[in-house]
Amino acid sequence: MKFSQFKLLVDMMFTPDEQGGIKTRYDGTNVRQMNSLVLAYVGDAFFHLFVRTRLLSYEQARVHALHAFSAQIVSAVWQHKAYLGIESMLTDEEKAIYRRGRNAKSHAPRSSSVAEYHSSTGFEALLGTLYLSEKFERLQELCEAAFAVISKAMMEEIHGKTTEGTEKQ
Repeated sequence: MKFSQFKLLVDMMFTPDEQGGIKTRYDGTNVRQMNSLVLAYVGDAFFHLFVRTRLLSYEQARVHALHAFSAQIVSAVWQHKAYLGIESMLTDEEKAIYRRGRNAKSHAPRSSSVAEYHSSTGFEALLGTLYLSEKFERLQELCEAAFAVISKAMMEEIHGKTTEGTEKQ
């Protein structure tokens, strides 16, 4: 980022108050009125931290391996698979939050299909909503289930098994 862009962002985000501090623009978070992509931004950060912490159960010495593996797990492709695996656990309200995030206007990267990317955005928006609503127990439950779905699917893919347990042809 160029310094001029950085300066513009600082000027846009931080406005001095009367006491020489920084004026806040919002007095709280009304999660229901927040942009779905902002919710996904928070959900993405939470899921990254969740996965990184969870991986410490399996590896604690190789930081490069931890980083590479966590980046794979939090990719749009695997988050889409996670959502499909946990969808039956969701309430109607949670499914509505997912759909709102999935339908948000965004641009998919080349590393996933458009459908997978939008699905992962919906998944992240759901996690972001739960986090900002302080529904930490439900957030933990869904993240654990998503991690289990992803890890099982990864093992099946690596070991040449389909979800029915038969060998791939």
